[in-house]
Amino acid sequence: MAAAASPLSLFSSPRQSSLTLRALASIPNHAHSRLLFRPKTPLVTPKPSPISLLFSNNPNPPITSSPSFQKLIPDRLRGSFFSSAIDSLFVLLASVTLSFSIFISDVGTANAFVVTTPRKLQSDELATVRLFQENTPSVVYITNLAVRQDAFTLDVLEVPQGSGSGFVWDKDGHVVTNYHVIRGASDLRVTLADQSVCEAKVVGFDQDKDVAVLRIDAPKDKLRPIPIGISADLLVGQKVYAIGNPFGLDHTLTTGVISGLRREISSAATGRPIQDVIQTDAAINPGNSGGPLLDSSGSLIGINTAIYSPSGASSGVGFSIPVDTVGGIVDQLVRFGKVTRPILGIKFAPDQSVEQLGVSGVLVLDAPPNGPAGKAGLQPTKRDTYGRLILGDIITSVNGKKVTNGSDLYRILDQCKVGDTVTVEVLRGDHKEKFAVVLEPKPDES
Repeated sequence: MAAAASPLSLFSSPRQSSLTLRALASIPNHAHSRLLFRPKTPLVTPKPSPISLLFSNNPNPPITSSPSFQKLIPDRLRGSFFSSAIDSLFVLLASVTLSFSIFISDVGTANAFVVTTPRKLQSDELATVRLFQENTPSVVYITNLAVRQDAFTLDVLEVPQGSGSGFVWDKDGHVVTNYHVIRGASDLRVTLADQSVCEAKVVGFDQDKDVAVLRIDAPKDKLRPIPIGISADLLVGQKVYAIGNPFGLDHTLTTGVISGLRREISSAATGRPIQDVIQTDAAINPGNSGGPLLDSSGSLIGINTAIYSPSGASSGVGFSIPVDTVGGIVDQLVRFGKVTRPILGIKFAPDQSVEQLGVSGVLVLDAPPNGPAGKAGLQPTKRDTYGRLILGDIITSVNGKKVTNGSDLYRILDQCKVGDTVTVEVLRGDHKEKFAVVLEPKPDES
């Protein structure tokens, strides 16, 4: 029986040792192969590089340790030279990979810290925003309610028939707006800036100047009066701001400039002219009526009243009643509930009719005997017994100021007071006469 071969006898011949090396290469634990194989020249183990240390704990060993790769390595190349070359290759690949990853991470980090700079407002924009925020609490929304009877159920209902804007005048709850905003209302409701709704009562109104004053019962902490400015020193070209509730929306702001001063418009209720009106190109849309027109300091300089638009659209020239005119009217309405404006006590013909007659002045159609003009002796237009028209007196001047139409007459009377005596010059037939007329207050209006 042949004796069992020792492990070292496996290396009796080069062929056998080569086969044995290939067999041992498949053993996962390479420490055993180093213990069994002791070549004459000891293998030089290179120092592990930092990159190789990265893979030392890798459960999947590098490709150099795989059996298939080991079979391709010739016996003469095994050693320190081949080991160093492989490590150098891995160092190069790892360096390239690490550099690329650092480059990518730096780009990502840079992008992460790029913050978009918010849009910065200019000084004039900041001033406009501040003006709107500070004055919005003073602007209110007014709803005009009318009583309507349902055609089928015969129930009486209150339905909105219009709306507009207004502003708080004082801490007593007085609200100023246009007369045409509240005209024909059976009930009025005022919506404050905090969306609270209050019932409003009419204190008084001036149809000739299209101004009305309401009063609401609201806590004083909710009432913020608007700053009152002056309109006597306004200049064409200065900036103005209009705040209102157009189309029933929340507070809106439109800007523009003063494009004209000392304009004249007619009252929508009486046709009486309103003098010294401010003309602006700031958009005044339906619902802006009664809202404030402010200067750049946020002070009230007028009430937005009308817009002249030949096309009928909400674009054109806007008009505002100057605050100097409004202030005197509001004071009288708050104190007396009415405006004591002087009148002559006449009714006169339209300007077009007088122009057709070829004369210049105001033709008196009616002069009641108990009125100021009737008491002074002015004669109205009448017909004789045959039905022929007999023209009345034609007023040509008042206090020496020429009168060519009705607007001139109103403009002169606005500068007078109740109780003043004025000299009225008239054309009667083919001669002129003068009369002293004592002006009386305008009758109460309901």
